[in-house]
Amino acid sequence: MTATSAADLPISTAAARPPRRLAAPLWVLALLLLLTFLVIYPLLMLVFGALSDSNPVIDGFGKFKPSAKHFLEVLGNENVHLAFLNALAACGGGTILAVVIGLAFSWIVVRTNTPFRGFIAGASLIPLFVPPLVAGVAWGILGSPKTGLLNTALKWMNIDFRFNFYSMSGLIIVFGMYYAPYVYMFTASALKNMDPSLEEASEVAGASAFTTIFTVTFPLIAPAILAGSLLSFVVMLGIYGVPAALGAPANINVLTTYIFQLTAWSPPLYNTAAAVAILLMVVTAILVWAQQRILSGRSFATVAGKAFRPRSLNLGKWRWFTFSLAMTYLMIVVVLPTLALVIAAFRKFMFFKDFDALFDMRQYSWAHFNSVFDNPLTMLSIWNTLKVGVITAVIGGVLAFAIGYTVFRTQVAGRKSIDLLSTVPVAIPGLVVGVAYLWAWIGLPGGLYGTIWILALAFVARFIPDTVKALSTSFLQIHKELEEAAWICGRGLLGTIRTVVLPLARPGVVASMTLLFVLAIRELGSSLFLYTSDTTVMAVLLLDYYEGGNTGKTAAFSLVQTAILAVLLSFTTWLSRETTQSARFN
Repeated sequence: MTATSAADLPISTAAARPPRRLAAPLWVLALLLLLTFLVIYPLLMLVFGALSDSNPVIDGFGKFKPSAKHFLEVLGNENVHLAFLNALAACGGGTILAVVIGLAFSWIVVRTNTPFRGFIAGASLIPLFVPPLVAGVAWGILGSPKTGLLNTALKWMNIDFRFNFYSMSGLIIVFGMYYAPYVYMFTASALKNMDPSLEEASEVAGASAFTTIFTVTFPLIAPAILAGSLLSFVVMLGIYGVPAALGAPANINVLTTYIFQLTAWSPPLYNTAAAVAILLMVVTAILVWAQQRILSGRSFATVAGKAFRPRSLNLGKWRWFTFSLAMTYLMIVVVLPTLALVIAAFRKFMFFKDFDALFDMRQYSWAHFNSVFDNPLTMLSIWNTLKVGVITAVIGGVLAFAIGYTVFRTQVAGRKSIDLLSTVPVAIPGLVVGVAYLWAWIGLPGGLYGTIWILALAFVARFIPDTVKALSTSFLQIHKELEEAAWICGRGLLGTIRTVVLPLARPGVVASMTLLFVLAIRELGSSLFLYTSDTTVMAVLLLDYYEGGNTGKTAAFSLVQTAILAVLLSFTTWLSRETTQSARFN
């Protein structure tokens, strides 16, 4: 080995430092201004709307009439109280069911020798990609008290029981089934990282496998269970599609449907809607804060310094029982709703004299599809959706990369403020984002309201935390020495990002942009207040078909939206895989 002289150390150390970033303050300022424009300004305008008595459409923002009466009306309004209690009941019950299903799936996939666990793990995430309104429509077709397909089958089998998904129990069941994957993702990861010796010690002490699960396994992954359940609750709280499809026919209002009703009245009650939206945002923010507070306040360390492999419990013959449970869930969540949509889309009339009439092929045709595609709004909504998806993915992906690099790869002053601002939308439901952007732009002449761009910017603001989080792993996996080597070779900061960081982070960038694209395509809540006849997107048009009362057209367009989403998901998944392989070989 050759000794390094002391004189050489300062030179090498200086060479390994990043180039002087004279523009760093300007860069941080630009990101802060951009996030303020996307997130803070709309929220301030939402507060402005709740604390004023001005109508932005009639008065614009030139006449500010401060008034707290809307907040006081909301706090004392019995309809708001009922909507709030309904929301807590539906989301609370749905969360409990989601925890049961998610825990069962994670245990089956990670800790047992159930056959085809890989297939079960992948298929169990399908509900995450189903638009909420499509799920609500499908279960309305299945569980309608009068014409539901399930009730028709029960009547044919002479079973004296009838489903009614137009009820609070229907909301709870659909919420629980479709948002269980959130709990599964958190708990499956925790189970993989948990030392199995803790469970083995319990069994050595004489506890049965069943007792060990509930006294050792689940308590040790309590942070993951709590995180998954709170996330599920927060997501359910901001969903509009399911309550609109299943709650509205039974006059069950939750906060999201009540907010939309306020803006749909004549004249629209924008100020009251803003006040209720702030209430919804505050509740969501408290839950997000509680989640972080509880998880950071206790220690649940289960990973030791020694290596271990997750234990796989040999279920013997019972492994086929757990397999059947998993397949039953997938049949209920994926196959049954799809079958219901297909039957409703192709059948001329949703009336069945008896169960045999279900198989009368003379009652099926392409009439509903022809009617859907005869509507010029159909192709316009598809084209608008694709445009909004692409714009959202590109702008959101670039912004997330800039935020992620600044937060995770630099030490510049102000990066914590950037991190905080980019995280704020976690506590803002999509419907609230839509109301906030409505207040931010509807009263400004020549603004963004009524254009594709306001939809795209609202989606970027809505999903920027998800995008940055998806990118964070890619940034953290890149060793600092690679950038230092580029600096030693004379590369500038932008050159290092272009030639080193971006190629290595490319799979994560593609994955985050894919996520943004999919989320933008299926988003309804943020779109409800921002679209016009020229900027209608698929999610909004589907809601129009549903509210029009034509089940066949609604089902047909649901299948069209689902098919387009499936094709795009397949393409983006293939693109992400190809990008990952290319990055490995390069």
